[in-house]
Amino acid sequence: MSRLRLLEDGEDDPILSVVNLIDVFLVLVAALLLAMAQSPFSPATNEDYTLIRNPGQPNMQVIVKQGEKIERYESTGDIGAGEGRKAGVAYMMKDGSMVYVPEGEGQKKQPN
Repeated sequence: MSRLRLLEDGEDDPILSVVNLIDVFLVLVAALLLAMAQSPFSPATNEDYTLIRNPGQPNMQVIVKQGEKIERYESTGDIGAGEGRKAGVAYMMKDGSMVYVPEGEGQKKQPN
């Protein structure tokens, strides 16, 4: 009977505080789930994405998501090198367009 009298007098019930905390955490969890679902790297999306972290810096990373496969490429800071040959020349015109001329196509063949 004394407990009923306390609640009727307007005193706070400690159990109600716990219930309110649980409600706050449920709202927080729902907000985090929504944020995670909207992330481009979420497993729920089937779209392809490319993310560049720290562009132009020595520790640059490129993260590529294709379907469910995620690949990470890290810069080593080294200048690229490889084997190959010159494939042609690219020219920028006055209007901003680019013209590519493959190697050997602009030259006349000389008879033997």
